[in-house]
Amino acid sequence: MSQNNWFDKNPPWLWWSFLPIFGGISIVYAGWKTKTNSWLYIGSGLTFSSIILSSAIPTLVNLIWISQVIIAFKIKENYLIKTAPKGVLITSTRIAQLMAESRGKVDINTCSKDDIIYQLGLSIIYANDIDCLRHEGYIFTDIDELSEVVGIPENILKRIEPLIVFSYNINKEFDTSWRRLNSFSVEELMTLNIDEKNALKIVIERQKKGKYQSLLDVRKRTGIPINIYRHLV
Repeated sequence: MSQNNWFDKNPPWLWWSFLPIFGGISIVYAGWKTKTNSWLYIGSGLTFSSIILSSAIPTLVNLIWISQVIIAFKIKENYLIKTAPKGVLITSTRIAQLMAESRGKVDINTCSKDDIIYQLGLSIIYANDIDCLRHEGYIFTDIDELSEVVGIPENILKRIEPLIVFSYNINKEFDTSWRRLNSFSVEELMTLNIDEKNALKIVIERQKKGKYQSLLDVRKRTGIPINIYRHLV
């Protein structure tokens, strides 16, 4: 199946459910494939019941046949969620919610680049940008920051938002983060081994144009090389 329309496809086993008597095996297969015991039990029960009743009460067999078809179509979406390949395109907020329930959420501040690419379906470019900012001390606290700071389109973020969480370490924010550049005075910056000239430049630029968004933003606005304050990360 193409990953781009993965959730629109009907898996081959779905059509097996239309088989009289033995169609329940399709649900057994779906359960085996996804390690979902409840589906294994349901499919086995339907198949066993059909075999037992096929010669005694044909009318009930027809009801079982209808039931197995309905159940097969009902579990199809969850099956596709559970078997979705890495990096699959997440097409809607609902799909993201189901994936979060099945696979768990992704903490944007602590996850690996592989998680960003293969669980959230974002490009390697965005993954590298997020990783770069995190290494420079940036802490993401809101979905909007991924759009404003990283540049990820809002329509993409809206689809995958249910999959994302934001951890927040207050100690890192104020005690060990580069964000001290947004609050410390010239004298306090000098205690962090930043020379007076550069400390003054950082504070004046901050007072003129507001808080810095990242270490890259500090460099762009002040012209001070990152290695001067990298030790704050």
